[in-house]
Amino acid sequence: MIVLTNKSTHIPRLQCLVILCTLCGLLLCTEAVAQSVCLPAPRLLTTFPMGGQLGSEFEIVVTGQFAEQAEELRFSDPGITAVQAINAEGVAVEGRYLVRVASDTKLGLVEASLMTRLGLSASRVFTVGQLNEFVQDTGNQTLEKAMPIELNTVGNAVMTARAIDFYRFEAKKNQHILVDCAAKGIDSKLNPVVIVADAEGQDLNVERRGGAIDFQVPEDGSYIIKVHDLTFKGGDHYFYRLNVTELPEGQQVQRHATTKKVNAFSWPPDGLPAIPSGTEIEPNDSKSPQQIQLPCDLAGAFATAADTDVFEFNASKGETWWVEVASERLGRPTDPTVIVQHLNMSGEIPVLTDIAELNDIPSPIKVSSNGYAYDGPPYNAGSSDVLGKFEVKQDGLHRLRISDLFGGTRTDPANIYRLIIRQAKPDFALVAWGLHMQLRNGDRNALSKPIALRGGATMALEVVAVRRDGFAGAIELSMENLPDGVTCSGLTIPAGKSRGVLLVTASEGAPRAVTVAKIHGVASIGGQELQRRCQLASMAWPVPNHWNEVPSPRLLADTLVSVGGDEPAPISIAPRQAKVWEATEGEKLTIPLIHMRRSEFSGSIMAAKTLGEGFEKFTFDLPLDQDASDAVVDLAALKTPPGEYLIAFYGGAVAKYQHHPEGIQIATDLLQQATAANAEAKLEIARLKKEMASAAAELQVSLAEKLKAANLNEEQTAARVKTANSKLKSATSSASVKDIVDIVVSEPIRIRVHPREIK
Repeated sequence: MIVLTNKSTHIPRLQCLVILCTLCGLLLCTEAVAQSVCLPAPRLLTTFPMGGQLGSEFEIVVTGQFAEQAEELRFSDPGITAVQAINAEGVAVEGRYLVRVASDTKLGLVEASLMTRLGLSASRVFTVGQLNEFVQDTGNQTLEKAMPIELNTVGNAVMTARAIDFYRFEAKKNQHILVDCAAKGIDSKLNPVVIVADAEGQDLNVERRGGAIDFQVPEDGSYIIKVHDLTFKGGDHYFYRLNVTELPEGQQVQRHATTKKVNAFSWPPDGLPAIPSGTEIEPNDSKSPQQIQLPCDLAGAFATAADTDVFEFNASKGETWWVEVASERLGRPTDPTVIVQHLNMSGEIPVLTDIAELNDIPSPIKVSSNGYAYDGPPYNAGSSDVLGKFEVKQDGLHRLRISDLFGGTRTDPANIYRLIIRQAKPDFALVAWGLHMQLRNGDRNALSKPIALRGGATMALEVVAVRRDGFAGAIELSMENLPDGVTCSGLTIPAGKSRGVLLVTASEGAPRAVTVAKIHGVASIGGQELQRRCQLASMAWPVPNHWNEVPSPRLLADTLVSVGGDEPAPISIAPRQAKVWEATEGEKLTIPLIHMRRSEFSGSIMAAKTLGEGFEKFTFDLPLDQDASDAVVDLAALKTPPGEYLIAFYGGAVAKYQHHPEGIQIATDLLQQATAANAEAKLEIARLKKEMASAAAELQVSLAEKLKAANLNEEQTAARVKTANSKLKSATSSASVKDIVDIVVSEPIRIRVHPREIK
């Protein structure tokens, strides 16, 4: 107990207030975390190993969350197949699969997912490579037990908490060795520190920022690699892949493949050639600028500390040019900035006049402040790259200066950029993620859940656009190649806006299935219809409490849509009739709703909001204890203009949820089977002991062997009983009734507002 007082010998008043606020915050956090947001969604958490060599076959061990009855392990590349491992008794082994990587599989990252009773899980990346693979010897946490490895191999390992992993390799003088530890870029929570040391463990090269070590071997001998987490964390989620490769003379460093950040969705512009038409030529500084002609497409690098590249070109008054730079979106830790100047050569001394300064690409929508109340997604669709324009005010010579705001003291030729100067080519790029709500709770699990639908559920996806070169028109959203029983309705991104919504609905009886869907945006630009693919983003890990972890969003390889078929949604909200609801401008529109309730709820009212341009200010109380209600929309108050609209109502409802109650019976049956097998094993031991007591001497050896096998069988069945007991306890706990805030989204509602008659 803490006693607060004003006496000077105790805690000062200001400190008292701080303590009180802290305690209140802790109480609020505890209460908030106790009530989960989002019904359980299946997630694949780990695979081991995390990659495989072309043409190889191996066993993989997986762990998941809410992944019961996971029969199938799927990969985004069809060249990788998996079947469930079978034990000696012919029974499928939970969490183990035999994986085969075809020899013609594409190198790089693919995504693995589990098909569970709730649908397809969130994914985990898996690497396909050419090098021989090895698996960590878990006892390599001391120098004396350093694990010997070969050059040109890649290892799969899991970091132990408060420990350092040691590896030993042999090398020759002047060999060029790349040591690359892949972690964050393959979904790991590890912040790796990598060290190359001599045979006695004395450090030679250290990398603490997630980079690679380019090691020039000083002399023949043994060398040590040390790997640890920056703060010495560890556990199953702190995995890594260690590449140790020899680089032939002149070969460029090739890092391990990594996932793409969310902001990479806006690169490249549609139709951009894979290889730029030009390159920067050093030296190209202020004293010797590089001459170019517009338009241009150049590859360059912030290769040295404070590197500023200067390009010089002629331009005419009245011209408008758009500049786009990609560097951060290429995966580099950079912040490009561009300054465009006019060069006046009329006097004895040339005069430079700034006409434009171009910096970051702002996020199209507000990004979460990570505060107590959710105020936006933690997905930043903006970038520190450049996308902007400059207008030519005078004829003549101009200069463009490009530099890295982060590059004042570092030298790294890998910090590349691509510079494009073009005339306006209006266009757009799209990215989507699961819509979350403004719930006062640290749980952000909805942000990482897959599109795994329950029957009768509607899931909302938030779609964000980055607009190029002045394009401001409307963008129509759609999704195709959906499973049977699943439909999608797209809410248009209005002209001049950056945000839209997709509504994906599974009918109540939708069968169990999974498909690779495609999200598109379509717009009319310059009299032509342009269609652009929309990429999907998700968190790499569930976020049950965002105060305790830094979210790790990334782009996904595919848009996978599935229906579990095992569990329905707690409630479905739909208009009473599937029709277009019509009203005249300024009238009140009544929309009768039906509530298909399949669960009990804490509370009888859901504060419903509205998705859809023109109706987003409409809110009402939707009763959860009734089978029907009316939504009465005042079009005059909303000032909704005439037109066609697609909307949906949504809100948070606290469902009384039981997770997989059938699992109790399944676990009970397994326990009974294990108990019976163990009892039979004990009877066999007793029978053999009795037989040995009276058996002839020549039979004793044979009976002793049988008794040994029977004892082993009893140990194994006893272990099965222990495991089954644990599973029954877990199933019973999971099936207990819990309050979970379910994000309820109604089925789409179409509205037509007619113009009022002019008298």
